[in-house]
Amino acid sequence: MIEPMTLARPYARAVFAVARAQGNLDAWHEVLQSLAAISREPRVSAMLQDPARTAEHRAELVAGLVDGNAPAGLSNFLSVMASHHRLVLLPEVALQYAELKAQQEATVEVEVTSARDVTDDEAARLADAIARKLSRTVTLTTQTDPALLGGAVIRAGDLVIDGSVRGRLNKLSGALTP
Repeated sequence: MIEPMTLARPYARAVFAVARAQGNLDAWHEVLQSLAAISREPRVSAMLQDPARTAEHRAELVAGLVDGNAPAGLSNFLSVMASHHRLVLLPEVALQYAELKAQQEATVEVEVTSARDVTDDEAARLADAIARKLSRTVTLTTQTDPALLGGAVIRAGDLVIDGSVRGRLNKLSGALTP
């Protein structure tokens, strides 16, 4: 079975190309995020998979759920996805679009989970170090998890740096267990 990520990729790339050509990356990002959230709702998800509805009807229903500020070409995009029974992939399309947008804008969202609260000064220094390392603008969010025992776990896209005491103990346990 083909992974949803693989199925969604051509749609994400196509809509990104359209958005870039329109100079409308942010508007498309917002509408795709809204569509992803809407399509996760159980009633909407059931409607998207209802074989009694035509592809055009499903596309019109989804388009009608978006605020009036939809970018040009949204209806056509939804029609194409509906005709191929891919509207259920909207959350994955939105995710991949966001990644393409971040690459284009050279930005990265970084999540830091630490055993204790991170001060503003520490967060600023960490964001600066990550920005230099990745050559991107960093948006940093922090959260606290006392279960880490000490240290922190940093997630930036696919990159995960586990500098927590819990992570080190797990690694040591794995090395000692036959």
